Amino acid sequence: MNARLDALYKEKIRTALQKELGLENIMEVPRITKIVLNTGCKESVNDSKVLNVVKEIMDRIAGQYSVKTKARKSIAGFKLREGALIGVMVTLRGKKMYAFLDKLINLALPCVRDFQGVTLNFDGRGNYNLGIKDWMIFPEVDYNISDQSRGLNISIETSAKNDDHARALLKQFSMPFKAAK
Repeated sequence: MNARLDALYKEKIRTALQKELGLENIMEVPRITKIVLNTGCKESVNDSKVLNVVKEIMDRIAGQYSVKTKARKSIAGFKLREGALIGVMVTLRGKKMYAFLDKLINLALPCVRDFQGVTLNFDGRGNYNLGIKDWMIFPEVDYNISDQSRGLNISIETSAKNDDHARALLKQFSMPFKAAK
């Protein structure tokens, strides 16, 4: 399986970014190192079977197995115990990462109703976070299996030194950012 965006990065984007950012060495050009998908499931405190359905759907979205996450500390107000299973996450690297990014940019985001572009949520170190309110935008989610729509957090970690370089990298991948006001 050859990821289309991986080949595009190696052939065109890397050299274009080197010229755009004024970098001397090709190894200084920022690249995407990993993508982390994460979702929480508050209903799993009362019913552990709900988390199995969420895990199955997350496996389909990511294209690889996900892991269940545990609560780090107890919170009495939420009836949450330390070590209770409360979420699902998966880390994508390599060709699967590029395949997911391609699917996100070209299939999923255009399916969002009244889509105006994604916000510029960079963390100051060149990493990008994207929150999706409904995971039904992904084609792998089956309406018969999923009992309700859930949110999804997507963290894109880059090797960029600052937010401007990371923004330039994601723009080269055609990430649909909101227009500046």
